[in-house]
Amino acid sequence: MSHILDSFKLDGKTAVVTGASRGLGQGMAVALAEAGADIVAVSSTPSMETRAMIEALGRRCVVVEAD
Repeated sequence: MSHILDSFKLDGKTAVVTGASRGLGQGMAVALAEAGADIVAVSSTPSMETRAMIEALGRRCVVVEAD
């Protein structure tokens, strides 16, 4: 029997997450990375903390500053 999270694997996918520098956006970016996605973290204030958290999971992260 497979684990339920196996149904939600995002390996080979890229997720664009807005508001990724803090709060819910940061949480979603990390959760998507945990599921296997690479992340484009969009925020008005770029967060190297978010990038470090995602890269620590072995995923790629591009930080984009946008309003």
